[in-house]
Amino acid sequence: MTEQLLKQQTVAVFQEVFDAAISPEVVTINVTKKEHTGDFTIVVFPLIKFSKQNPEQTAEALGSALQARSGMVESYNVIKGFLNLKLNDSYWLQQLQQMAANKQYGIFAPNHRKVLLEYCGPNTNKPLHIGHVRNMLLGFSMSEIMKAGGYDVTKVNIYNDRGIAICKSMVAYLRYGNHATTESTGLKGDHFVGDWYVRWNTEAKQELESIADKKGDFDEDQKLTSLFKEAQDMLLKWEAGDEATVALWNKMNSWVYKGFQETFKLIGVDFQKDYFESDTYKLGKNIVEEGLQKGVFKKRADGAVVVDLTADGLDEKVLLRSDGTSIYITQDLATADLRHQEFGMEKMIYVVANEQDYHFKVLKLALQKLGKQWADGIFHLSYALVESPTGRFKSREGKTADADDLIAEVLRIAEARTQELGKIEGFSEAEARALYRTIGLGALKYFVLRVNPYKKIIFNPEESIDFHGHTGPFIQYTHARICAILRRAGECPAPDIAALPALAQEERELLIQLCEYEKVILSAIEKYDPSEVANYVYNLARLYNKFYHEQPILTAPDEALRHLRVALSSATGSIIAKAMHLLGIDVPEKM
Repeated sequence: MTEQLLKQQTVAVFQEVFDAAISPEVVTINVTKKEHTGDFTIVVFPLIKFSKQNPEQTAEALGSALQARSGMVESYNVIKGFLNLKLNDSYWLQQLQQMAANKQYGIFAPNHRKVLLEYCGPNTNKPLHIGHVRNMLLGFSMSEIMKAGGYDVTKVNIYNDRGIAICKSMVAYLRYGNHATTESTGLKGDHFVGDWYVRWNTEAKQELESIADKKGDFDEDQKLTSLFKEAQDMLLKWEAGDEATVALWNKMNSWVYKGFQETFKLIGVDFQKDYFESDTYKLGKNIVEEGLQKGVFKKRADGAVVVDLTADGLDEKVLLRSDGTSIYITQDLATADLRHQEFGMEKMIYVVANEQDYHFKVLKLALQKLGKQWADGIFHLSYALVESPTGRFKSREGKTADADDLIAEVLRIAEARTQELGKIEGFSEAEARALYRTIGLGALKYFVLRVNPYKKIIFNPEESIDFHGHTGPFIQYTHARICAILRRAGECPAPDIAALPALAQEERELLIQLCEYEKVILSAIEKYDPSEVANYVYNLARLYNKFYHEQPILTAPDEALRHLRVALSSATGSIIAKAMHLLGIDVPEKM
């Protein structure tokens, strides 16, 4: 990467000019601001204690030496304590040659560091919703980015498949289902079971109308109903292993899993291993006992086990109830420990909404207090809510959008918009259908991933499918445009650097952006933020379109320029495809 090379050159030249050794860590290099001339800027202020000169003198001497000795600096200018460097054309053209020759550009060598990444985490009593969409897209993209960065990544999912909410769906099905199935109703499995969960809530509210001593809070009042008592009894039967109850639970969960898999396949996410709360919820008691023996957990007078986190800025957190039953944190402690035994990961990333920030602070601190050194690698990739500006997408509970409804709407708009713009001329029906899906899913994924995870998203399906804006379809169309140019260009030799005139501004800007790709991958990993890649590839597409409109490619005035511009187009198309792949987005070759 250019910045690293510049750092090495700066360290070497500094030693010669000032007879002082500096480490690369004290050299800060940024992209030069647009209002100044240059490609990169060295911040001189941290260097003056080594040069023993003022900032301007230090910058001037360093710039002059870099220009004379580095072989890559064409010119420089000094503005106060900042040294702006413009690199020569030959350097950038050599980078293009290396990029073209290296099919693995943007894929780092394995670093043998194991990462376990958990995402999705649905409940088995209702369909996936719009929040799960953001979760899945973030989790899948982050895993792909880390794999490109050389990490050994394992993607896992955990199903919340037990508890009172699951039993509510089962009770409603037994009472009102009349032996219906997903086959007899034609409903997708997770929607079928989710409808029974909604039915339970509807019936419970109706039952409450005849109950006199309710308080007006449904969460509390529902406990007065026969439906709730039946769900409680069913949970006890399930925990006792009652054969009929477990058989019904297995049947209804199997419908849900089949429905989830259909959505996973459609949206393009996968997992190497599934975990189930029904398998892990009892394991936590062992790790709680370990904490008691080590003296890092304590038992209160009421019998509850707690960990005192007041010194860490939190509070005293219950890990096991006074009646000896587990809570979420209990099983999460055990599941984390189990995963480390299975995978020996260095990092464990949880993609979970920001409403669980406190939970994951407790999880990490409790494991650290147990002496689990690997717990230092726990990271909560916390993300904010997704909302709809129109309120059009309503779940069967009227609260949030179902993932399937959202995807269907985006695909519908993609088909209509693509047909309106005439971008399927010469396509067969099958090709057109595939293109609608590619554009629709690309629009959804890009709209979600272009936003920093910690910021709320107002998702507008109409806005997401715009072939000229900051959208996935704009980037996809740019890729298709490049593919059309390359098809017309045919076989084209590498550009002859010696025969080229000075780079045009648009060529230079595009080359510099291409050379930033690997840096962006590392930045996205460091920040746990796929929007770094998403915004990079948009800017790359934008710069290519500027280049395309300002500089003739196939009709360039001479062969050397034509070869250069075809090579630039090829490199740009390759990086767009690679970057979009890291976001889980396909790019078409025709549209």
